[in-house]
Amino acid sequence: MNRQINHSKLAGELFEQGYNCAQSVLLAFEDITGLEREMAARMASSFGGGLGGLGEACGALTGALMVLGLVAGNTDPADKPAKELHRRRSFEYAVLFEAEHGSLRCRELLALPEAEAGSGLTQIDKTRSKLDESPCPGLVMRAAQLLDEFLIAI
Repeated sequence: MNRQINHSKLAGELFEQGYNCAQSVLLAFEDITGLEREMAARMASSFGGGLGGLGEACGALTGALMVLGLVAGNTDPADKPAKELHRRRSFEYAVLFEAEHGSLRCRELLALPEAEAGSGLTQIDKTRSKLDESPCPGLVMRAAQLLDEFLIAI
């Protein structure tokens, strides 16, 4: 892993350029994933706003898990120990993220109201956030920093 690159800072800069949370984290690690920027941006483009704007799994978390899969994921469907190892690692990273931020859900991290029962699927509207300032830049940067720390340990 190239320690010269500050993945956290780069993820924040990418977010400021307009990439979504998942794209920002995934693109920040292009030096170790080997993905071309355009391919990585397309791959992560549906995961911003908590899975297509639904407010579910945080995009920063999703981007980090994509990186983890590319760096240390399993490839052989018959290799059950490798599948379990990666599943456990993904779970451990998600637990660390949730312990630090209090949730894995975009809607909760943005302090957005829940959709009313029976209203069906609705896209999140960040303007309805109860927060004065979006936590997204900080979440993106911390997800990348946490991933760097996590990757060193595995």
